[in-house]
Amino acid sequence: MKVVFMGTPDFAVPALERLIKEHNVVCVYTREPKLSGRGNKLNKTPVHLVAEANGIEVRTPKTLRNAEEQQKFAELKADVAVVAAYGLILPLPVLEAYPFGCLNLHASLLPRWRGAAPIQRAVEAGDAKSGVTVMQVAEGLDTGDMLLKGEVEITSSTTGGELHDKLALQGADLISRVLADIRSFVPQPQPQDGACYAAKIDKAECKLDFNQKAEVLCRKIRAFNPYPAMFFEYGGERFKVLEAHKAEKYAPAGTIIEDSNSLLIACADGALNITQIQRQGKKLMTISELLRGFHFAENSKAE
Repeated sequence: MKVVFMGTPDFAVPALERLIKEHNVVCVYTREPKLSGRGNKLNKTPVHLVAEANGIEVRTPKTLRNAEEQQKFAELKADVAVVAAYGLILPLPVLEAYPFGCLNLHASLLPRWRGAAPIQRAVEAGDAKSGVTVMQVAEGLDTGDMLLKGEVEITSSTTGGELHDKLALQGADLISRVLADIRSFVPQPQPQDGACYAAKIDKAECKLDFNQKAEVLCRKIRAFNPYPAMFFEYGGERFKVLEAHKAEKYAPAGTIIEDSNSLLIACADGALNITQIQRQGKKLMTISELLRGFHFAENSKAE
């Protein structure tokens, strides 16, 4: 099939690579390069780099709402567009440009977790499973008809990063199956029961609130590992927490309970036993590695 691919981050890369092997990817749409890092260099998106490496035309429009961009899109005369975490709204003329429309890889078992951060929200909520839904893109937010789903288990140790990687690979498998025999997949409307919204992650929610229960905080830590990462502040420094477990120690919320090789911080119903941590400006390390060169005063407070 002639395919236009529309995606931006690492999540979209396995699907693009699979489609390049199995179909004729005639053009890739992705977000514009951004200034970042040391020296403020322009960095292309992961999808952009893969497309260039394979000699595929790359387009980076700021919007697809104007008639000129919509005409350019239609003139590609593809059979289908595949969308994976692209980041731009697709207006109706784009959705209707190709015979099989636009198919989206959404990283949840729809209708649960429509929206921007389905992977992290599933882990944060304590869901037992997640997955990828291949769906037709509609004008509503992740409300289109579904063609195929695949499930992935979420365990008590699964991080957001681990789930992201599993779902990225699963998405590639699912879109491969759909495009191999697209006419055999009958679109099914999404049920409204169980629908919920995965809000975009706000930086403000990444600060650990030790007035919450340990189980809630542990899920948040796993959900936001590796990015954007939960953190606390101590002595004017920020400490990212990448792994922690509940401990049966009790003190006022935020109180630091330290011994020679562990760090516990009291919360609403016990304490967090922090096992992986990243001090501001330093590399990720185990708590025992940190405590060899840094001391938290007993009974002081984390904020």
